[in-house]
Amino acid sequence: MREIVIISGKGGTGKTSVTGALAHLAGSTIICDLDVDAPDLHLLLRPTIRQRQAFYAGHEAVIDPEVCDGCGTCAALCQFGAIRCEGHDYRVVPWRCEGCKVCVAFCPAAAIRFPERHCGHWFVSDTRFGTLVHAQLFPGAENSGKLVMLLKQQARELAAAQGAEIILADGPPGLGCPVISSLSGAHLAVVVTEPTPSGRHDLARVVELCRHFQTPTAVILNKFDLHSGEAEQLAADCRDQGLPLLARLPHDPVITEAMVQGLVVTELPGTKFGGLLREAWEQIVALAAGAALSGSAGPAEKRPHPTVPRKEPFAEISSLESRNQEADVMLRRK
Repeated sequence: MREIVIISGKGGTGKTSVTGALAHLAGSTIICDLDVDAPDLHLLLRPTIRQRQAFYAGHEAVIDPEVCDGCGTCAALCQFGAIRCEGHDYRVVPWRCEGCKVCVAFCPAAAIRFPERHCGHWFVSDTRFGTLVHAQLFPGAENSGKLVMLLKQQARELAAAQGAEIILADGPPGLGCPVISSLSGAHLAVVVTEPTPSGRHDLARVVELCRHFQTPTAVILNKFDLHSGEAEQLAADCRDQGLPLLARLPHDPVITEAMVQGLVVTELPGTKFGGLLREAWEQIVALAAGAALSGSAGPAEKRPHPTVPRKEPFAEISSLESRNQEADVMLRRK
């Protein structure tokens, strides 16, 4: 079994559109949407839900009005303004409660319960490309990576039960805990980026993250024709870092045409864009298979370090960040 996760240093690079197309090309696979804060893979795959489960994470305070004596200690101690007095009764505002438990610990009447917080739901669904494991958090709900790991575990169990050879995951953007959780156990991370200063900057950061966890990494450059100079610089950076550049995808209205029809781009016959993604998918499968044979998945401490010459990643960006930090220090001294 091989796990492939599609990530991006920033949002808006086309990561989910690429993932949907790769799911179409993959055939027998388990698809997993790990972007639980803002999932949208379901918009492309139109799933039929067959299993729905509640997701709980963290805790929240709940005041029992039958026990509360109205002393106001909880409201005085709450640093988040989460406890309000309405007449003679106190209540917790759920979206303000940070789950710090101070009110629970200091309530003289022991009138505050501290149950697990219901943060959303996760699903197992059927799609035209195979089984989809996905989730939906409530607005502002906590996501520490726990839900991401739960989805990955469900995907692994389903892959084992169905005999699927590949788990294809649409990972979260950025660098936070959900991204780190999505990389756990992955045989290959594919970074979708774009030829802009912010795209190149965030690519550098996410590549460093993958290197830290010793996850083999490859790159897809989307909308490469937006800026030829940035595109060439990004390609040069990939060469310097030993990162396979799997495809240079154009900024093509065919993506929108497919979405309007409720399809992924590779379902449209005879498009150049689809052909480029097919070639990229063949390379992805080969890279993931090589990583699986070499044992490059599992706990980071057990992975062999990739045999890529270590260089200072994207030196121009790193230098710029250092200068910005120095300027901040100087301003604070003034």
